[in-house]
Amino acid sequence: MLTGKNILKQIKNGNISIVPFNEKQLNPNSYNITLANELLVYDCDVLDAKKENKTKKIKITEEGFVLQPNTLYLGRTNEYTKTKKFVPCISGRSSVGRLGICVHITAGFGDVGFEGTWTLEITCVHPVKIYPNMQIGQIYYEKVQGKKTYYQGKYLGQIAPVASQIQKDFN
Repeated sequence: MLTGKNILKQIKNGNISIVPFNEKQLNPNSYNITLANELLVYDCDVLDAKKENKTKKIKITEEGFVLQPNTLYLGRTNEYTKTKKFVPCISGRSSVGRLGICVHITAGFGDVGFEGTWTLEITCVHPVKIYPNMQIGQIYYEKVQGKKTYYQGKYLGQIAPVASQIQKDFN
């Protein structure tokens, strides 16, 4: 895992890109990522892995938005990240976890070559108010051993939160 100083060095060398970047968000082994002002929620009672599931958008205003338990919110980072040298991973911040918020269910792992904003799979165990631009999670980088192959998947270059595209696996 890269240290914060090494993340900064790799950004300066062009091996990692985080846009926007704020050095104050750099930690000993990670970089704090911030929440954009939009969420998606599924607009159906039963999700179907073989179909595109309808979603609706929610804007998070400066006054905040209250997350409810038993609801999956798809958010996104403000940060657009890119690296072809390291494995990027995201995790929640402990301060956010202590509010009962989970920022990803299973997708905290990126592939070498992924670039885009990160879709966050946000859930909570208690109603909790969130705000746009809050530091909600952290990204960290792992070194790769062996020959690199680059991510070319269906989420490459995403900007907005993206609902599951698993239905494409069936075609």
